[in-house]
Amino acid sequence: MAKLSDTQLKQLVEAAIFVAEQPVNEEKLQTTVLDGLQVSKKRLNDTLKELAEEYQSRGIVLVKVASGYRFQSQDSLSPWLAKMWQEQAPRYSRALLETLALIAYRQPVTRGDIEAIRGVSVSSHIMKTLMERGWIKVVGHKEVPGRPSLYATTKAFLDYFSLSELSELPQIDAFEQVEQGEELQDNQPQLVLTPDTEQQVH
Repeated sequence: MAKLSDTQLKQLVEAAIFVAEQPVNEEKLQTTVLDGLQVSKKRLNDTLKELAEEYQSRGIVLVKVASGYRFQSQDSLSPWLAKMWQEQAPRYSRALLETLALIAYRQPVTRGDIEAIRGVSVSSHIMKTLMERGWIKVVGHKEVPGRPSLYATTKAFLDYFSLSELSELPQIDAFEQVEQGEELQDNQPQLVLTPDTEQQVH
């Protein structure tokens, strides 16, 4: 079997993540580009760590999200990079953002649970939009009359907000800015609902 040098391994892993359309995890790397190359899990993890450290001071960084690793632009560059995309991004309403935040922090929850907390009804359009974006999914049914659906967030939700797991959700009032009437544009991967622009992901 072929054996890669440390430099070759780093180059191959870097290239594989760069050309991938979606985040790539360790298992995917092992079963595709590294198949048959005698690369241990520890060696691969060390390589990923080295790559992440090397990119920290660059305009592009290597980050780990729920689905794996991906390259994206530095957060601090977003205001300037946003000028490359002139079209108006879709905007999400306060009601949709409140619903998403409630599901994220209290999952699994039913639509009725959300309505009880918000004090108003949740429209079918909101739930449909969140489902179509792939941010939420049905994970079961509550054992009460009618067996309403239980909703939870998805890996796509974590990926979009640059989180690797739910424990990384910010321990702050996620509704603070929503309550001030702000809206989120679809170029904003921040669960705390700040008006920054989207991290450009390659």
